[in-house]
Amino acid sequence: MITDHLSFELAGRKTFERVVGCPPLRVPVVMPDEACFYYIVEGDSRTYTPRGTIRQQTSEGLVLRCGNYFTEFLSTSSNRFEAIAIHLYGDTLRLIYDRDFPDFLEEVDRVQPIYFEHRAASELITAYIKGLEFYFENPSLVSDELQKLKIKELLLLLARTDKASDVRRLIAGLFTATTNDFAAIIEANLFERLDSKELATLCKMSLSGFKRTFRKTFGDAPASYIRQRRLERAAKLLCRTQGRISEVAYDCGFNDLAHFSRTFQKVYGTSPTEWRKRG
Repeated sequence: MITDHLSFELAGRKTFERVVGCPPLRVPVVMPDEACFYYIVEGDSRTYTPRGTIRQQTSEGLVLRCGNYFTEFLSTSSNRFEAIAIHLYGDTLRLIYDRDFPDFLEEVDRVQPIYFEHRAASELITAYIKGLEFYFENPSLVSDELQKLKIKELLLLLARTDKASDVRRLIAGLFTATTNDFAAIIEANLFERLDSKELATLCKMSLSGFKRTFRKTFGDAPASYIRQRRLERAAKLLCRTQGRISEVAYDCGFNDLAHFSRTFQKVYGTSPTEWRKRG
């Protein structure tokens, strides 16, 4: 549940955004023409991307290029989450910089784009976020010129980190069209707790189009294929590991232990516990 949400706009585009709430909560993040710096002030989150899943904790930042994602805020002892996002649009950056583009934004035709960069925040980034929190508490002080300065400051900080070359590629790649391989997206998220509608969102497809493409690619309906792959992985893990049955089920994408056990019994003719004993 979201308890507080505040954002600022520049030239009709959302720039700075703060979300506070109580987990658990999963929300879609659709960014067709923007990149985003996403920082966890408090809490624990998981972001599902076309290239896999990223786990974020307090004081960790994540730079995401344009695309479709899901962010899930996870339950913690404090039962509270707070996240700040800075949205970066190509046309907004051109407005901010006019003709005086920094070098790494001039590299747009020469870079191989990357999708995300995840790291523990530096002291400079942490101080930057604390400065933004002041403005969220005092929104009347926020002007267009201030927003332009704060976006420039963020880009300079990101471009001068220990992984600056990756961040430069990512920000420059904001203007570079990319395509996702359908099968690769499915394989990267096969064992995550995502349903067909959510996988379709990651693939930037309607649900009906997703189902048609899935059957053409894998020769089976999504639910049937994914269930079978998850069960196959569970069967191997039961024989190779000593973790609890519930942990195996969770690692293979099943939300409910009872459902996992019934499905496993139906396909393999025995319970997960007995299967492990035989292995």
